[in-house]
Amino acid sequence: MKRNRLGRTGIVVTDICMGTMTFGLQSDEKTSFAIMDRAIEAGIDFFDTAEMYPVPPSAELFGVTEQIVGKWLKGRTRGELIIASKVTGPGHGWFRPPIRGGFTALDRKQIFQACEDSLRRLQTDYIDLYQTHWPDHGMEQAETLGALTDLIHQGKIRAWGSSNETSWGVMKNLWEAEKHGLARMASVQNNFSLINRRCENELAQVCRKENVSLLPYSPLGGGVLTGKYNGGALPKGARFTDYIQNGGPRQKRMANRFVNERTLETTARLQTIAASLGVSVTALALAWSRQHDFVASTIVGATTVAQFEESLKAADLILTEDTLARINEIDEAIPNPMTEDGLRRL
Repeated sequence: MKRNRLGRTGIVVTDICMGTMTFGLQSDEKTSFAIMDRAIEAGIDFFDTAEMYPVPPSAELFGVTEQIVGKWLKGRTRGELIIASKVTGPGHGWFRPPIRGGFTALDRKQIFQACEDSLRRLQTDYIDLYQTHWPDHGMEQAETLGALTDLIHQGKIRAWGSSNETSWGVMKNLWEAEKHGLARMASVQNNFSLINRRCENELAQVCRKENVSLLPYSPLGGGVLTGKYNGGALPKGARFTDYIQNGGPRQKRMANRFVNERTLETTARLQTIAASLGVSVTALALAWSRQHDFVASTIVGATTVAQFEESLKAADLILTEDTLARINEIDEAIPNPMTEDGLRRL
């Protein structure tokens, strides 16, 4: 398993990260333990969670994923593992986080409370990478960074990063850190896949020039790139099947971003390439993500061990220049299929 440094920190991680978003909802505790055990066997030492997990978030299940990870951690040598978690951040119009009464601004009080609660659930005295789950661009950034810096000085976290952040947001944080002598962000965790390649534009340039590591999540496009939605299929138990059949307006809009004619056509064309290589689109998509020079680790999720085994087939897969060129031809024909007009919005 290849290893990469996170930003300018001393933290080195495997280039595949075990995501835990399904633990406690789609995957019960026993299955979650089995998936994490298999990750360790495969050489993965990087695990990503969040106080808001499992997804979709709810007041009833909030924090359950961290509790499961914490129980599993108890039987492990802590220093051999890299654990990442997240403080939620503010809601965005339609969404009021079911956490702390919905008061989740990234101010000092909320960050400190969230960190203490995560440490308790994870049954550990430090978190290696602590991330803001959603940005709070209305907050004075010096306060947010000051709180995160103090947590580093207290030994409760080793480094901090962001998630769902814009290129402007990354640069703003870096500028504030330099201006006030505060801890520098190490990473940014954003949606990045073969049906959502927007990170290759401005954010990639920021990551390269400023030495900030990208941690792609949803590298399989929410499961679309497995091909399970092709041909109009709506597999039972799949997230977007539920959103399409039972979701409200927001969930239906989200499902349409991921499952539409352009994403399904992209997947079908990628299946042809994958078949010529003798691999699945799952392996192809994960290998593609891992080969970007600004990516430190690609986050993969699973609901079963068998599903996770398919992702592990990408661990040693290196795509040739010819294969990458064939993939790029699909992107040129169907640019950014998760955006209706095909523009690469940032």
